[in-house]
Amino acid sequence: MSADNRTPDPVIDVRLGSMHMRNPVMVASGTFGYGPEYADLVDLNELGAIVVKGIGVEPTKGNPTPRTFETASGLLNAIGLPNPGFQGFVDTYMPFLRPFDVPVIVNIWGRTMAEYEEIARRFDEVDGVAALELNVSCPNIKEGAALFGTDLDMFQRVVSTVRENTRLPLIPKLAPNVNDIAAFARAAESCGADAISLINSIPGMAIDVETRRPRLGRGSGGLTGPAIRPVAVKLVYEAAQAVRIPIVGIGGITCAADALEFILAGATAVAIGTANFTNPSTALE
Repeated sequence: MSADNRTPDPVIDVRLGSMHMRNPVMVASGTFGYGPEYADLVDLNELGAIVVKGIGVEPTKGNPTPRTFETASGLLNAIGLPNPGFQGFVDTYMPFLRPFDVPVIVNIWGRTMAEYEEIARRFDEVDGVAALELNVSCPNIKEGAALFGTDLDMFQRVVSTVRENTRLPLIPKLAPNVNDIAAFARAAESCGADAISLINSIPGMAIDVETRRPRLGRGSGGLTGPAIRPVAVKLVYEAAQAVRIPIVGIGGITCAADALEFILAGATAVAIGTANFTNPSTALE
């Protein structure tokens, strides 16, 4: 075939608000650490974006162990959002992340509306942060995020509050355990979100029949992995019918066909989560 007749390369770059991604495949928050943990295993510059583990205003230790338990086609976890806090993350990890030519999305969370406001305002002034993913749907802490993600009025309040305190692209991460995902998607869009990501983990539990005690130290946790993919695809499809802003599809993606399923359902981009634990190169592949 002559050079003139060569089939052009497909255009795979996407935009989430003002953030440009060279390809639509990112890594999901909580499954990729803060970047250095995978830097020797994956060429970070080849990712569409890096979404770092959730950051709060102050450092937190997370939940008691055991924090994970493998299930059929999935993983239960109750990590509890341990993190170095805003200043610890900025001082320790941003100097590492800034030299890479890949967007850095910071997942933020809070226990109160005031904490969401503060963390958004503080990250708005940090060089090298490309966007904020708003965690209002984590099922693994006792207060804050889970409640904000399942009560529509509170969800609207927190999205509006964060929107007022940052100029960065804002991506609320939606909870799966709501009656009407479309209503939450529309609320995010109307409150100024640039995109939405879904889904977060599905609340679940496992019990050891020998000890008669829960497998997780906290008792219950969140289910991730291939087991939740059909649920995630359905919710992405329903959200895509309701809004015009881009959607990041998350949930049990392990290969290109899984990712394309989300794209066909209406997602603009996808995030690889649990698969990073078994094959760190899943996103690139």
